[in-house]
Amino acid sequence: MLLAVAGVSTDTGHTSTQGSGTWAGPHNDNAIVDWAWRALHMSVVTGKEVVKQYYGQAQDTSLKEVQTFPEDFDGVIVGSPANWQTHLQDWSIHMNLNVQPSNSTRFINASVWENVIHPEVLRQCDAIDGLADGIISDPRFCDFRPEMLTCRPGQDASTCLTLDQIAAVQRIYSDYVVGDQQWIFGSYYPGGEEKYGSGLVSSKPFSIGEDWFRYFVLNDTKWTIEDYNSSVIPIADHIKPMAIEKNLTSFMGPGHNGKLLQYVGWADQLISPGNSLHYYESVHAWTNANTNMDIDDFYRLFTVPGMNHCDGGYGANAFGAVQQASGGMPPLSLDPEHNILAAMVQWVENGVAPANLTAVYWNNNNVTDGIGFTRPLCQYPKTLRYKGGNNVTADSFTCV
Repeated sequence: MLLAVAGVSTDTGHTSTQGSGTWAGPHNDNAIVDWAWRALHMSVVTGKEVVKQYYGQAQDTSLKEVQTFPEDFDGVIVGSPANWQTHLQDWSIHMNLNVQPSNSTRFINASVWENVIHPEVLRQCDAIDGLADGIISDPRFCDFRPEMLTCRPGQDASTCLTLDQIAAVQRIYSDYVVGDQQWIFGSYYPGGEEKYGSGLVSSKPFSIGEDWFRYFVLNDTKWTIEDYNSSVIPIADHIKPMAIEKNLTSFMGPGHNGKLLQYVGWADQLISPGNSLHYYESVHAWTNANTNMDIDDFYRLFTVPGMNHCDGGYGANAFGAVQQASGGMPPLSLDPEHNILAAMVQWVENGVAPANLTAVYWNNNNVTDGIGFTRPLCQYPKTLRYKGGNNVTADSFTCV
């Protein structure tokens, strides 16, 4: 049988440079709606019609916007989603202000993150999974104490942290809450320090968050991140471009039987992994309280030790997801064990759900440099453990 594959892409209704949100304003409401949901949905509808006309029949399966248009896709793969935009941008500015301005006593430059903080994180937490390999397999179990890096009298300042810097690190690795203890987003997790200094806690004010409040929330082009305070959080919460619906019954139920695979890197430098965990747990709790369904039958989340935002980082980070192959990090194989897209197809078409995936780290994140090692990717909430044997092969590890 000849298998025909079709794809569709969209600019979501605007053109822009990476990292800019100026296209949204002032008062460009149609562009915001297009970006939020309309452009993707209409692209799916149009793409299906093109497939039907070209091949003379409708597609057998399609891959979708789960929450609002559950009929668009039969299976969806989501990586490190920016789904809770109203809180993501609040959090991003909050993180940025933990070290800003760059001439303050709390600022931490990228070399200190990489060469001072990261080695101490590894010293304290690397072997928790049973193997000291330079990767924090599950930072949920890492109780990192940055105060161990406190500068002592006469110590070279480039090898330690001041008290203000230690306080900043403690905030950066803590869940973000406001005065009433409302959970806003997540945190950075120990293990990704080699990228954190060029992420949200870099030397520059966070421009996307600034544009978000200028053009999406407040319509005030003079607003800057220095104007940020917790009073803008409830204002932002009235904005609609977010996807946090817990009730997925229209997608997962017997009328549609959709499947959702999600993955997130523990070392994501742009979106807290806590966001993915929070959404999964929200759906899990709602499903348990309101249905007789098992979340494993329609929604599975996989965590990726050492991976940055969607790809890269030091860890087994290549498994067929977006941006990986195009960045020189293809999956080890195109079969369902190694390729998340093939795993989704097998789940949708044959009813075989992935219990875990096997990912590969290419030396220097480049396939031409050969295989560094392979590791299982564990289905959340399980965690990776070394069980002994050859530490570069996936069969020496297990998910517990």
